[in-house]
Amino acid sequence: MIGDLKGWSEVSKETEAASSSVKKGPILFIMILGAFLATLNQTVMSVAVPELMHDFNISAATAQWLTTGYMLVNGVLIPITAYLMQRFTTRELFQASMFIFMAGTIVSAVATNFPVLLTGRMIQAAGGGIIMPLLTNVILTLFPREKRGAAMGMVGLAIIFAPAIGPTLAGYILEHYTWEAMFYGMIPLTAIVIICGFVYLRNVSERSFPKIDLISVTLSTVGFGTLLYGFSRAASAGWSGAEVIASLAAGVVSLGLFTWKQLAAATPLLDLRVFKYNMFSLTTIISIAVTIIMYADMMLLPLYLQNARGYTAMESGLLLLPGALIMGLLMPVTGKLFDRFGAKWLAVIGLLITIATTLSFVNLTDSTSYMYLVFMSTGRRIGMALLLMPIQTLGLNQLPSKLNAHGTAISNTIRQVAGAVGTSLLVTVMTSRTTTHLMDMTAGGAAQNSTQEQLITAASIQGINDAYLVIVGIGVIGLLLAFFIKRVGQSSGQEPEVQLKKAVAKEV
Repeated sequence: MIGDLKGWSEVSKETEAASSSVKKGPILFIMILGAFLATLNQTVMSVAVPELMHDFNISAATAQWLTTGYMLVNGVLIPITAYLMQRFTTRELFQASMFIFMAGTIVSAVATNFPVLLTGRMIQAAGGGIIMPLLTNVILTLFPREKRGAAMGMVGLAIIFAPAIGPTLAGYILEHYTWEAMFYGMIPLTAIVIICGFVYLRNVSERSFPKIDLISVTLSTVGFGTLLYGFSRAASAGWSGAEVIASLAAGVVSLGLFTWKQLAAATPLLDLRVFKYNMFSLTTIISIAVTIIMYADMMLLPLYLQNARGYTAMESGLLLLPGALIMGLLMPVTGKLFDRFGAKWLAVIGLLITIATTLSFVNLTDSTSYMYLVFMSTGRRIGMALLLMPIQTLGLNQLPSKLNAHGTAISNTIRQVAGAVGTSLLVTVMTSRTTTHLMDMTAGGAAQNSTQEQLITAASIQGINDAYLVIVGIGVIGLLLAFFIKRVGQSSGQEPEVQLKKAVAKEV
């Protein structure tokens, strides 16, 4: 036993020394750029839907699968990344993901029909789904706990800034070029990342070569795939539809079996024991609330601007741009504040700002000024910038190093599911409340003084207001939970058996 402890101690020291000798700057820059390109693709297609509907003669529901399909593949693949990060080196996995992403980009760029374009998007997602969990795991490996906040703040540029500027960038491209240009422009950027990866990337984490559990992979794929599909379809098909109920039921049963198998396995595909760490569990719940707030706003505000107010996709995207720029600038600053002061008050202040600015959206009208919306939307992004990375970093900081891969995979998976759930939930709220308001207006005699189109527009605005009120409620829940956040020290981030090994090794 003493020999094992000494060997374990020597390996730990070698790993720590190797990590400290790595040039962190080039590795982070390359991986953040790759993550930026992958994340940008999640929202860049949203404003291209009208043009694609015309070019391919398809319905809006069909065209929406370019975004939904991307999200589905991401959600299915992310849980498997914990295994991939233990099986392959950082360089091998990152380069493979970027090659897959480039292949999907090329297929999308040359697509002459919708099925080919959708195939290209799903290939892109297969590569993109690996990058973000891998990047987070590299941060946890390269940086000690007291410096991870600043590093994660830089990561925030990719996962927050990219989706925020996606609609603006896509709107500009579509105004001057065809939709294919969005993919052709990605090809040289991806090639640069791949070339730089060959030059600068190196492995920064230990490989354990676990055996692949095909039953768990199948249960995970079916579970997360059908669950995300069900939530995505609920927004358009309704929660009571047979297809939606069957998908959600299959997802719940498969994930139940998956959970049971992971808890019973000696070496699980996705180690759910991370939830026994209290701050990881608490920050994960808060992240669910924050993700719903963020994704819902990215969906509701464009609907209000374009459908109810008649603004163009370009104008809608430009409204979000100031907030995206400020958010990008604040992310590194927030990370440094986290390293110094912890996450609790950053999360509390961030949620207070987010709730206060969201309240300004519960009374939208057909004459709300554009500049008012710009200022309030920018305020929401400031609040988000203060809390997104700190709460995620705090939760991951509590985990022992051997659970880093599992923690990052679980964190990213839950965020993906929360985005799907939040979007479907709030679309349902908006749709049902719009119908109710339209019936009330018609029964109240408003139809005598307004056209049917005016009534529908007014009812839609009221439905959007109600959806924003639900967002406020979700924000309040997150705020209450934020008061229970505690700063996690380094010693509490290790499992009991690790602490025992260190104690015995010290005595020896």
